[in-house]
Amino acid sequence: MPAEFLNIHPRNPEPRKVNRVVEMLRNGAIIVYPTDTIYGIGCDLMNRRSVEELCNILEVKPYKMQLSFICHDVSHITKYVKRIDTPHFKIIKKALPGPFTFIFESNSHVPKILGVEKKTVGIRIPDHEIPKSIVNQLGNPLITSSIKDDDHIKEYTTDPEEIYEDFKNKVDLVIDGGPGGNVPSTVVDFTSGEPEIIRQGLGNFSDYF
Repeated sequence: MPAEFLNIHPRNPEPRKVNRVVEMLRNGAIIVYPTDTIYGIGCDLMNRRSVEELCNILEVKPYKMQLSFICHDVSHITKYVKRIDTPHFKIIKKALPGPFTFIFESNSHVPKILGVEKKTVGIRIPDHEIPKSIVNQLGNPLITSSIKDDDHIKEYTTDPEEIYEDFKNKVDLVIDGGPGGNVPSTVVDFTSGEPEIIRQGLGNFSDYF
């Protein structure tokens, strides 16, 4: 059965539609949704079967997955990371929500959730009302990856209708929140003490020092 295609207003998400998405996630759905950078694919972090299915779709082994958690605010992050030093906490509080993925050492809670040993975790709080509304209503993070294109010239698909055609037989729901971007988040690694940019994307991290 093809995936559902659901249009949601990007700045004022309709509560009824957000509730529909959350209901599907709680029932194990894999969804495609917009962010402040590019479209993502994800599921409820707390649904082990959905996480396994997400890994199958992405063709990655669970113990090798480099997936991010979409959280609803900075306090939510502390449930999943080992520690955030005060100077770093001040930086991420300024930078988020925004187009960044921050990598931290994971705490003991993360392997228990995922069923695999994960020493690090990527954290995202997109500056986009649709994922923020979904995660806030769900009460759990989404575990997520970027939607990439097979085209060697165009790395990221920006048209939700094109994404639907590519993923309608793989996922349960594709959210149309308007055209997506084609530049991914900037990835900053905090695990070695000093923050290190390991991928320069849309966000300018130097603005927050």
